[in-house]
This record gives sequence, structure tokens and C-alpha cells, in this order.
Amino acid sequence: MVVSRMADHVGRVLGGRYRLVAPVGAGASAQVYLADDVQLRRQVAVKVLHPALSGDPTFLKRFRAEARAAAALSHPNVMAVYDWGEEEDLSDYGPYLVLEYLGGGSLRSMLDSGRLLNPSQALVLGLEAARGLEYAHRRGFVHRDIKPANLLFDEEGRLRIADFGLARAIAEAAWTEPSGVVLGTARYASPEQAQGKAVDGKSDVYSLALVLIESVTGKVPFSSDTTVSTLMSRIDALLPVPDSMGPLRSVVERAGRPDPLERYDAAELGRALVGTAERLPRPAPFPLVPQKPSTGDLLDLTTMKSAGSTMATAVAGSQTPEPFDVERANVAPVRMEDPKPRHRWRRRLLLLLTALVLLVGGGAAVYAATQARVPKHEVPAVTGMEEQQALAAVGEFGWKIDRQTAYDDASVAGVILSQDPPPGEQLKEGGTFTVVVSLGPTPVGVPDLTGMSDGQAGEALAAQGLVVGTVTEVNDEAVPAHFVISWEPAGQEIPKGNPVNLVVSKGPAPRVVPEVGGSYDNAAAALAGVQLKAQMEEVFSDTVPAGEVVGTVPGAGASVERDDVVTVQVSKGPDLVAVPSISGLSLQEAIGAIEAAGLTPGQLYGPARGTPISTNPSEGAQVKRGSAVDIYLG
Repeated sequence: MVVSRMADHVGRVLGGRYRLVAPVGAGASAQVYLADDVQLRRQVAVKVLHPALSGDPTFLKRFRAEARAAAALSHPNVMAVYDWGEEEDLSDYGPYLVLEYLGGGSLRSMLDSGRLLNPSQALVLGLEAARGLEYAHRRGFVHRDIKPANLLFDEEGRLRIADFGLARAIAEAAWTEPSGVVLGTARYASPEQAQGKAVDGKSDVYSLALVLIESVTGKVPFSSDTTVSTLMSRIDALLPVPDSMGPLRSVVERAGRPDPLERYDAAELGRALVGTAERLPRPAPFPLVPQKPSTGDLLDLTTMKSAGSTMATAVAGSQTPEPFDVERANVAPVRMEDPKPRHRWRRRLLLLLTALVLLVGGGAAVYAATQARVPKHEVPAVTGMEEQQALAAVGEFGWKIDRQTAYDDASVAGVILSQDPPPGEQLKEGGTFTVVVSLGPTPVGVPDLTGMSDGQAGEALAAQGLVVGTVTEVNDEAVPAHFVISWEPAGQEIPKGNPVNLVVSKGPAPRVVPEVGGSYDNAAAALAGVQLKAQMEEVFSDTVPAGEVVGTVPGAGASVERDDVVTVQVSKGPDLVAVPSISGLSLQEAIGAIEAAGLTPGQLYGPARGTPISTNPSEGAQVKRGSAVDIYLG
């Protein structure tokens, strides 16, 4: 029924310029048409608001202000507003906006067709939306109605945010949408919107978090049967982010915090998404559901006939052409004149001018006459953008792109370094727009680090404008400790500022002292087998025969450096001493002689006033050092 009513308007001209070609879609407060801009001869989308809004002074005042401001927005991720107007003398038309026509459909059309996104695609969706929101928020715009129907795509799959300023204008109007329609917006409202509080850009970020979850799961969190329950359920409630969001879970959870002070703003959301990208696979293209106007074959906008032609046959179901009704369009007949006589008159005039110029021998007038009719467009600022983003920003202007490249140590590859003409100038269609694209920092050769210590290597890299990356320490039998074994990359050129990773020697691997026995020669050979040196030390042993190994210092199992000296202790047998002679000595002298020999005085036998006459063991006997020697007195 709505499409049928919209079909009745096909062929009408708004503002004497925008001829409605075919219905595209309809909502509670607006109808959208594919239209022909007869001046610039290009396709546009015309959004015609409900006629009831024309009688609301509050809305019209806000609409005019918001339309002017929105038309000044110029960003690759914000839908362009070309023009706006009001048809005051048509009762069935309200104010209208003239927008860029995007043939890739909306996120809403994707989801309604059952086409969900994977986390990688959702990241791209969120990143492009965050960039558009950041741009608008910095200029004082809060969207207030971020939802899948307002996220549109061009044929290449680049996202545009639609209807900036429109939500605020309608919200301040004395306008009530049909029952049940408000729920569509309430499903994506932020907690502060639900409570009627003032909102800022973080409200749009919350709505975008809900949209991202729906894009992956097909379901909107906190949705309920009524508007009130939907709005109230999210106040002070944490956003339930499903596991299916993968690495995006933490980012979306932060973007959906109920307290705006804890929530990302658009710029922070964009950075968080970029930081998450490395944890996801490369995204596939969006599963677009292209915009399909309710037409049969769209008319060739370069060969449209007069207002009385068969344009109305494009409406679905029409079998006979509907002539253009000048009265219904309420457009002055002079605007609707048959283009054939007009074109013939123009061709004759052009031929006459050309002949005149040729007769006087000059071609400048022809060129000037031709160039005067070529449309001009204001040059946007693209310096600092990524190349694809910049080209998308100027892609519709019909300019020739002169792409030049240069190295720049302060930029990353793919960023626009400069442009010509500069921003703000006017450039005609067909003119040349020059951009210089960064190739990244200047390439420099990685120096040869052979034979350098780690400190020397760092100095050599710094001299080339490079930095030390990761340093891995490993044992090496040939390279001394703290010297470079290898580096990566090697033998090539890399951009200035890039890291070079080093492998640095810790010296030879530690050796374990083996357990040795037998002769000294056997022990020395065992130590030499693990690249350790042997040094003999003779020691007394009561248990190991003389000439055999007692042990090592350090002992078996100890960890030592390669080429360290290990002491091999070889037995000299027990430590024996001779019992001294005490004959003729006083008792004190006898005790002193025994102690001097390394022995211990033992028991005394004989008369108390006697003198030493013998010992036990007897004089000259070989006994272990420290043994007790008894003294006999006579």
C-alpha cells in the first residue's frame, strides 16, 4: 500500500531540480526515492518527510538548522547531504533531504535477509562507524539514532552513517509516530536516553555496541515486548556480550557500559578495535543486500525524455506508462518543456558559436564555453588519510587522480602526505587531483654485525636509524659471551625506525663435573672429555690406597664453566708418625715430645715421683697421627 502511494509520486520534480524516479523504501516519518538531479545529471536519493511535519514550526526551524549543518559534514563514513528543501504548496509532501545514493543496501537489509557477520566483519563495521562518529562528534553532532537501518553501504561495501541531525529535529517536533514504531529506536537507545537525560557522543557508542552484537548474533540485547520494559531493562545493567563475539567481547562490553564515564568515546572505540584486529582473521567482504528500488529496469538517467515520458513505468506492477502531470507536480511549465526542441536549439547555437570561433582563427572561446558548463566541487582535506579512504572521499567528483609516491620518515606507508589542489578550492570535473602517497620511512641497509658485542651492535644500528628489537641469549661454543651470533633481518634494506632482532652468545654451555676414580691419569682423561682441566692434589686417606683418586674439588655433579680447573685429590695412604723417644726426659718434656710428634699423651703408669722410662706403643713404632701414647715411669 505504501509503495503504491509512493508510486503515484514518481515523475514529480522537487525544487525544480530533483525528478523522482522510483520508490526505494518507506518508514513511519519519511519516504525515500531514487531521483535524478537534472542539473548535475547524477543519481541521488531524496528523503521526503511526512507532510504533517510541514505544519510544525518547531520542527521546521530545527530541520533547517540541522540540514545546513549536516550538509557541511564531509567524511568517507558519513552519508553526504547534497541539498534540502520544502515544497510548501504540495499538501502530500513534507520537507525533504537530497542525499548521495548508496546502492549497497543497509545493515538492516542484511540482517533481515538472515545474513549475519562474523567477528572480523563486525570489527570492520564498528571501526568505520566509529570513525564517522568521531568525525561528527568533534563537530558537535550527536546522532541519537544509531541503528542498522541508518548504517548504509555503497556498492564497494564502505559504510556510511545516515540521518545526522534528523533524529534531533524529529525529537523536538510535536510529532508522534504510529504505535509500535518507537520501539524500533528504543531497542538501540542508551541508558541516558532511556532516562531522558542529556546525551553526548558516548550515547551513540552505546547504541553502536548493541548494533555490533546484533550484527553477529541476530539479536538485540535487552529487547522486550514493550518500549518501557526495553528502555528500563538496560538502566544500570551491564551489557551481556555473548562468547560468539570472540576477541571483540571486551571491547564491546566497554563500549556498552551503563555509566557513560566508564564507556569508550568514538575515538577510543576506534583505537580499541584496531588493537583487536591482529587477533582476528582477515575479514571477508560484507554480505551486502543491494538497494533495489521498486522498479522494473531503472531508467538511463543520461537519456531521460521529457516530463511527459514513460518514467512511471518503472514502478513495480505498472504495465502502461503514466504521463507526467504538471498540475500534480505544481511545477511551472517552463521547467517541464520538451527537451528535444531545447536540445536542438542548443546544438544549433553551439554549432554557430563554433563556426564563428573557427572563422576568427581561435579556439579559446570554444574551450571557455565548454568549461563553463563543467560542474565544480570543493576539494576536501585528505592529507593524513589512508589512501583508500582518501580516494573514496573524492571518488564521486569525476576527477582524474594523479597518484605520486614519496618516502617519509615520520609517516606510515599508505597515508596521504600532501594534495593538490589544497582543501577548500574548487576543482572541475575532469580536472586532475594530485595526491602524494607515503611509501613509509626511507629504506636503509642493515649493517654487518659480525664480531660485535651487543653494545657495539646497538651503536651500529642506531647509526643507520634502526633500533634493537628482541635480544635472545643462547649458549655458543665458538662465540664469546655478550657477542652477536646472528641478526634478523640481515643483508637487506628495511624502513628507518624498524627493529633488528639479535641472537647474543651466553658463552659455552656449563659443564657437569663427572664422577672419577682409579688413577690420576684416568681422572684427568675423564675431565678432559668434557673440556675441563685436571690438577693433582695428594691427600692422606685411611680408606683409599695410596696412588688412587679420593675425589674432586668441586665434587661430582657440580656445574662449572668450560675450561675450568678441577682439583683431583690422590691418596697418599694413612697419615702415620713415629713414636718419639722419651728416655732421660722429665715428665713434662716427654709429654711435649709426644705432642710435637702429632700424637696424644695417654695414661701414666708407675710411681708418682718416678721419671719416664718407656712408652706404649714403643719408641719408633709407626702409628696414625693423633693416636694416644701411654707413658711408663720408673
